[in-house]
Amino acid sequence: MSAQKDPADVPEKPKAPADPIDTRLVRRLADILKDTGLTQIEVERGDLKIRVAREVTVAAAQTVYAPAPQMAAPAPAAAPAPVAAAPVVEAPAAPVARTGDLVKSPMVGTVYLQPQPGAEPFAKVGDTVAQGQTLMIIEAMKTMNPVPAPRAGKVVELLVGDSQPVEFGEPLIVLE
Repeated sequence: MSAQKDPADVPEKPKAPADPIDTRLVRRLADILKDTGLTQIEVERGDLKIRVAREVTVAAAQTVYAPAPQMAAPAPAAAPAPVAAAPVVEAPAAPVARTGDLVKSPMVGTVYLQPQPGAEPFAKVGDTVAQGQTLMIIEAMKTMNPVPAPRAGKVVELLVGDSQPVEFGEPLIVLE
């Protein structure tokens, strides 16, 4: 005997939902992103909400600083060499031995030797300075920072020039 099936017991085939995404709209939005340089765009139409985004990678610009100029010792006058002499190979210059204490830069910035253009410098070679006296200023991020003398003494050598960029720890002045 065959059993009759009740039409209510037979599961209905699910209807394929209509494609709610308009691919032409998505492509137009992607073209707008590309043409305008935007990184994302969102459109809402009724219950449909489409957001198109793209990832942008930005490389940080690398800052390269020129090395600080080094003061070279004057080269001795060379005597004329005999024609048959063997070639002379010069040894690398030895670092200059400084007597006294180095005053080093406390920060990266631009050093100024006077309070304003045309004014007398804070300290010159041969000047006697007191502890805490301003030797120069360093501009960092639009702020003028004084460099005080760590102790009383005589300025023996200025190792930097006016308006010169300096690095942290770079020697600025020699005090005796």
